[in-house]
Amino acid sequence: MSNYDVITLSQELIKRQSITPNDEGCQQLLAQLLSDAGFQIEHKRFGEVDNLFAWHGQDCENCKNLLFAGHTDVVPTGDESAWKHPPFSATIDGDYLYGRGAADMKSAVAAFTLAMIAFVKSKPNHKGKIALMLTSDEEGVATDGIKKMMPYIAENHNFDYALVGEPSSSKQLGDVVRIGRRGSLHVEITIHGKQGHVAYPQNAQNPVFLAAPFIEELSHFKWDNGNQDFPPTSFQISSVKTSSNTANIIPADMIINGNFRYCPESTKQSLEQQLKQLLNKYSLEYSLSWNLSGLPFYCQSEHLRSVITQSISETCHIKPEFNTAGGTSDGRFIAQYGVSVVELGIINKTIHQINECALVKDIINLKEIYQRIITKVM
Repeated sequence: MSNYDVITLSQELIKRQSITPNDEGCQQLLAQLLSDAGFQIEHKRFGEVDNLFAWHGQDCENCKNLLFAGHTDVVPTGDESAWKHPPFSATIDGDYLYGRGAADMKSAVAAFTLAMIAFVKSKPNHKGKIALMLTSDEEGVATDGIKKMMPYIAENHNFDYALVGEPSSSKQLGDVVRIGRRGSLHVEITIHGKQGHVAYPQNAQNPVFLAAPFIEELSHFKWDNGNQDFPPTSFQISSVKTSSNTANIIPADMIINGNFRYCPESTKQSLEQQLKQLLNKYSLEYSLSWNLSGLPFYCQSEHLRSVITQSISETCHIKPEFNTAGGTSDGRFIAQYGVSVVELGIINKTIHQINECALVKDIINLKEIYQRIITKVM
């Protein structure tokens, strides 16, 4: 496949208006290319979500199996009149390819699809297994995509490494590779007081005043110390409300919604215990409701890091920084199965924005990086 092909395929994918959870035929197009190259194809649909799994090769002793993962859905465009070019036109203007999904992450999907095909064509009898998994449910609620695909895939396939094509790069292609992500734990804290008339505070207990010392300590509480790759766990309050909207009523309850972004040095259980201890310290009456939306994951494979460093250095002539910044990603669903997961993709400066774009040369080089990684791993 020539370099021009990865740009053409990126454009073909961008032109399909696959706003989450719609796929709009992206996976069918990719499946046909992969099938023509000898890959086994499986389509899975859960609810309104399309998922694709394609693989080539087989397990063997002392072989390494590599999985590429990504998504074909994109976020809404916003005000289309504000775009320099129509968001689904996939216009090349100067050095850039414009369009919704250009950076997040249709260009990466095109790049690793064609890199896999090129590898298989050059080594049809390669050892180990190379595979691709795509969903149209990453930008949405992420319940019917990779989360549901992994249990099904793990029944019949084992992977050592997974590379997610999320836009990890910061200022230039390959300068940042994610080797993990923090976990995300949501909590709703209800502080119970006693409702009453504002003119008779002696007959009531204002939960806002009761909770004030607790909130002050919560703002600087140290949950853990982090580690060499992860910052310490942080907690942020996202909303505060009371059970009353009436000006002359002291509310019965105060409801605080917050989120932990936590490193592997903490667990859901340890954070729950510490929060309860803090609440008890101030003798508060409270109720808690928890929602774990993502476990932390962490790639400790020195071999995979070395392969990625070499591949980026040979293509872009820079040495990548490995970090664990950012929010959650579908990598959290893969890592649970003992797979070493990394994220490597296009510059993320314009993702989810008006005039999302990617450098044409970066898309070309990203395919080259992926192809080098495949060759070195397999």
